[in-house]
Amino acid sequence: MAAQHLLGAQMFTVRNFCKDNEGVRESMKKLADIGYKTVQVSGFGPVDWKEVAKAAKDNGIQIVTSHSAWPRFKNDLDLLIEEHEWMDCRCLAIGGIGKDYFTMEGITRFLDELAPISEKLAKHNMSFSYHNHNMEFVKYDGKAWLDWLYEKADPKMLCAELDVYWVQAGGGDPVQWIRKCAGREPIVHLKDMVMTMEREQHFAEIGEGNMNFSAILQAAKESGVQYFMVEQDNTYGRDPFESLAISYRNLRAMGME
Repeated sequence: MAAQHLLGAQMFTVRNFCKDNEGVRESMKKLADIGYKTVQVSGFGPVDWKEVAKAAKDNGIQIVTSHSAWPRFKNDLDLLIEEHEWMDCRCLAIGGIGKDYFTMEGITRFLDELAPISEKLAKHNMSFSYHNHNMEFVKYDGKAWLDWLYEKADPKMLCAELDVYWVQAGGGDPVQWIRKCAGREPIVHLKDMVMTMEREQHFAEIGEGNMNFSAILQAAKESGVQYFMVEQDNTYGRDPFESLAISYRNLRAMGME
């Protein structure tokens, strides 16, 4: 069956507005008004996840994926599963892990810890994805750490949540990496990159930067990606909801739904 290409907002972008239940509800309303119908929940304050689920439903939004801290997967998995059952969210992901995992021995330790977690998630029809930054592109024996991770892990145990900005920042080719992870990547993170006159890399709204999004989106569609999550870590003083609106309009103009 062909994948649905569902355009969503990674709510880490508006994390400063999601410190409590009311903030989440107001943010969901603003995202729905922009046109988003799916979201990833991430970076929230101490909230009631049943209220988060209700806020999403009331605004016609589907929570399709999340980010949770690695210690919660290791120490609080039963409650984490229960919370995702409330939200009817089946794609769980981790936003990052500690630096001590970024060795070859660290990969083995991470996968040993992940195995029983992934097995239990699968029993609840849930999956586990790894979200990259740029440090995963440090090389060991001629291959990036991320290459080794996905090579050593069974795709049924570990899915990819590629962040195209961080792939680019790590010196990788987003299109190549998307194609490399075909069949194991339910989600990609979309964000653009611009350069300043000081030769600094900055986050940008999709279509406002230098990345080749026509090729990125085409590769993702052909590789079975289902959820396209728009994220912008820093909007540099611009209202982050406005940034998400700009990205949404530009992606729609590129043919996304």
